[in-house]
Amino acid sequence: MPLAAPPTPPPPPHTGGLLALIPGTGGLLTVAALGIVLLLVLIIKVRLQPFVALLAVSIAVGLGAGLSVTELFGTVQKSDAVSLIETGMGGILGHVAIIIGLGTMLGAILEVSGGAEVLSSRLLNLFGEKRAPLAMGLTGLIFGIPVFFDVGIFVLAPIVYAAAKRSGKSILLYCMPLLAGLSMTHAFLPPHPGPVAAAGLLKVDLGWVILMGILVGIPSVLAAWVYASWIGKRLFVAVPQDMVEAAEEAKAAVAAEQAAAGRRSLGSPMPQARGEAPVPLSTVLLIIGTPLVLILAATFSSIALDPSTLRSVIEFFGHPFVALTLALLLAYYLLGIRRGWSRKSLERVSTSSLKPVGNILLVVGAGGVFGAVLKGSGVAQALSDTFNDVGLPVIVLAWLISVVLRVAQGSATVAIVTTAGIVLPLVEGGHHSQAFLALIIMAISAGSIFASHVNDGGFWIVAKYFGISVRDTLKSWTVLETVLSVAGFAVAAALSLVV
Repeated sequence: MPLAAPPTPPPPPHTGGLLALIPGTGGLLTVAALGIVLLLVLIIKVRLQPFVALLAVSIAVGLGAGLSVTELFGTVQKSDAVSLIETGMGGILGHVAIIIGLGTMLGAILEVSGGAEVLSSRLLNLFGEKRAPLAMGLTGLIFGIPVFFDVGIFVLAPIVYAAAKRSGKSILLYCMPLLAGLSMTHAFLPPHPGPVAAAGLLKVDLGWVILMGILVGIPSVLAAWVYASWIGKRLFVAVPQDMVEAAEEAKAAVAAEQAAAGRRSLGSPMPQARGEAPVPLSTVLLIIGTPLVLILAATFSSIALDPSTLRSVIEFFGHPFVALTLALLLAYYLLGIRRGWSRKSLERVSTSSLKPVGNILLVVGAGGVFGAVLKGSGVAQALSDTFNDVGLPVIVLAWLISVVLRVAQGSATVAIVTTAGIVLPLVEGGHHSQAFLALIIMAISAGSIFASHVNDGGFWIVAKYFGISVRDTLKSWTVLETVLSVAGFAVAAALSLVV
């Protein structure tokens, strides 16, 4: 009986590619280091669009680590050959794009219907003049869940102007708590791009991300509010009169436009312009809370319930795609159709809200490509082995890497997707719980908001909209973001010791 043929040995790992003179792990680490430096140079010095920069660096790292052109791009001769670029881009966007798209449309309906103004005015009335800064902070915290950070500023800035003008105190006392709330939700909670993208890359259930985002985010924002109160009493910044006038002109223009649209029977996407009653606060809270509750219920049903019809139903309605779709349909009906909006108005608001999302999705997709190239080329494993030898806990490394990338190039999204790609091999195969991986995401997200300064677009939005000088913005906003980041990391690290 003939002897069985010996098994075919696995292909040798890439050992440095274009840097083959540096053997093994050393060559791969050199490729990784040069890739990060190239990414920062392209974004900071060359001012290349982050999507293009990430894609170019992914290709350069792949070739430098020894990947073939076929492995990177596939081949036109074989239609079934899938490239690393395709799998990296498609793998992450298949999960992230739907969530970000649905969340963006939901936020737009809440914004245009006047939900933010109702929320802030109710909270201001509830807490009174003396606690108006707390009311603004809670407004940012709640309204920031479904809307992007910059949109929250655009919508809520006039309310901050009004509160600061009535009191005669520094505008920092009112805008800083608001900004802390908006920044916390943007960094730590879905459906915002950062935590959703990291969850997609690390394969973490969004329910765990929401739960850990709440547990980490609440103490962090409380710490940021303490600093906001302190700096608001010590640094006086007057209400920017030019921005107040611009806000009033914009409001008048919108009202006139909507009145004209109503006369053309297109429906009004701002019911208040036609003298209708404000949106009930309970409706706003119902719409914002519905997807969060459904997703959390689905997550914990898999722990608390045995397989059954009930569990299947809960998991169906709690799937992020279904939960966000239901919340959006609720918003369409409760904030739109029931209040006299036409279908054309709903379609117009939804479509226009998606225009800014394209850039975000491309950056997230390019981050997926970067992660796939790191893994496919062997660079990720080399990084994993090296970081393991350093001896620092992975949650500390995740935060530090994210901090360095954030401070160097300014974009929180780029910092998150790049860090997640680097950290992925450190946790793969480690049999970590979903709760622990969600805390890794919290650490990455916390690092991505560290020390916002002049290379961050958010820095200039804050300075412009609230009339703060560059020096005072560094003293207030930059430090506020640092407090939020450090507190978030500290809470995440502490929780990681017990989950």
